[in-house]
Amino acid sequence: MPVIITIADAVVTELNAHTFGQAFTAARAYLPRYDLADMKDLHVTVVPKGVEIDASSRTLAQHDYSIDIAVQKRVGSDPSNMDGLMGLVEEVSDFFRQRRLAQYPAAIWVRTVNVPIYAPDHLDQLRQFTSVLTLTFRVLR
Repeated sequence: MPVIITIADAVVTELNAHTFGQAFTAARAYLPRYDLADMKDLHVTVVPKGVEIDASSRTLAQHDYSIDIAVQKRVGSDPSNMDGLMGLVEEVSDFFRQRRLAQYPAAIWVRTVNVPIYAPDHLDQLRQFTSVLTLTFRVLR
């Protein structure tokens, strides 16, 4: 199995094994798209995003694997519902900081990016909260 898929699956396992402030079941997908009618429920989707490879030594290369975690839910006409979702995104971000993945301990967390913190166009057009965290894990091989 490709390393990036192994890491993405390990992220799903870590998310589903932890209790967060809001209940969800994370799933891995290649495209986190759902019917708008299904968005009344909270969706947390893990998506393998990319890899950057640099020389580390004569015999090893540094592989930085990027994994997206999409947090999505329809908030309707009251965007104040977003505060709890923003809190969940921060909670997930904090959870992975300095974490090694139990199912793939060779992967070391190196950074998390959350820019923009939510998708304004989704909120405006769909009344849906969408935030994407990009986690980067480093593996030397």
